[in-house]
Amino acid sequence: MKTPGFWRPGRPTALARALQPVGALYGAATARRMARPGRRAEAPVVCVGNFVVGGAGKTPAAIALARMLIDDGRRVAFLSRGYGGAKRVEPVRVDPNVHDARTVGDEPLLLARIAPCWVGADRVKAATMAVEARAQVLLLDDGLQNPALAKDLAFAVVDGEQRFGNGLCFPAGPLRAPVAAQAPHVEGLIVIGGDESAALAISAAAPGKPILRANLEPDAFAAATLIGREVVAFAGIARPEKFYATLRRIGAQLVATRDFADHHVFTEREIEALTDEAARRSALLATTEKDRVRLTARQAQAVVTLPVMLRFDEPSAAREMLRRALSG
Repeated sequence: MKTPGFWRPGRPTALARALQPVGALYGAATARRMARPGRRAEAPVVCVGNFVVGGAGKTPAAIALARMLIDDGRRVAFLSRGYGGAKRVEPVRVDPNVHDARTVGDEPLLLARIAPCWVGADRVKAATMAVEARAQVLLLDDGLQNPALAKDLAFAVVDGEQRFGNGLCFPAGPLRAPVAAQAPHVEGLIVIGGDESAALAISAAAPGKPILRANLEPDAFAAATLIGREVVAFAGIARPEKFYATLRRIGAQLVATRDFADHHVFTEREIEALTDEAARRSALLATTEKDRVRLTARQAQAVVTLPVMLRFDEPSAAREMLRRALSG
C-alpha cells in the first residue's frame, strides 16, 4: 500500500477523525496482543520492528545490527514473515539462487545476502529450525507486535521525518497501537534521519528509551554512476519520495518519477513502459535495491540500483546494547 497523505505529521484531518473510532479499536487489539507472553527460543532473540504501518527502515537497521553481531563472532540468523511471498505451512530457509520475491518476499532476499534467513508465519518453528542450523542469535525482522517469540532485546525503528504521523492508529493514522502502549516492549529507538527537534519529540513520546540516531547513506560506487545524469526513477516502497530525495542529494537529475505500492509485483508492461521512457529521454532508469529483487534478471539488466546502508551516529552505543542483552 502507499502511505495515505492524511497520515502525515500534523493536525489530523476530518477523514482521520472520522476513522479514529475504528483506529482506537485496532490499536487496543494490537496492544492486548503485544502484552501476551511469548515462548523462549533456544537462542537470544533481537527484534527490529517499528510502531507504525509501512516502512521506517527496519531492514537496513536489521542488516546493520547483524553485521555488528557477526563482527563480534556470533552466528546470526534472520527470521522474517516474508511479506509478499507465497503462503506456506513450514518455514523455509531462503536461497537467493533458487527463490525469488514471489516465493519468499523481497526483504528476505536482501537479508539472506548477509546471514541465513528463515521465512515463515510460524516464528517459533522458524526459530527452532534456525537454532538447529547452529544459529547463536536470532534477528527478528519486524514482528514487534507478534507475541509468539519472547524478545531479549527489541528496537523500534522510527523515521525521523515522519515520526508517528498524525498520532492516530490504523486506519486513521499509521500507528499500530498507541506509542504509550508499544514503548514498554522496546529497549531502544533507532531514529533514522530528521533533525534534533524531531529526535526530542520522539524521545518525549517514549520517555526513558535510549535514542540511537542513524542515517541511510547511498553506496558511493553506485552513486558515482548517477551523478550528473538524467534519471527516470521508480520505486515500490512505503515512501518513494525518500528514494527520490536521495537521488537528488547525490546529484542525479530526475526527469520523471513513478510510484508503486509497497512490495508491488512489477508486470512486463510496466517495466517496458519505464524502459521506453528512459530511452526516449536518453536517461538512466533507476530504482531501489528492494525493488530490484522483484525484477526478473532480464528486466534488471536495464536498471541502475542505488543501495543504501544504515550508519549509526554512535555505533558503540548500539554495540553495547547488543552485548549487554546477549551476555545475560
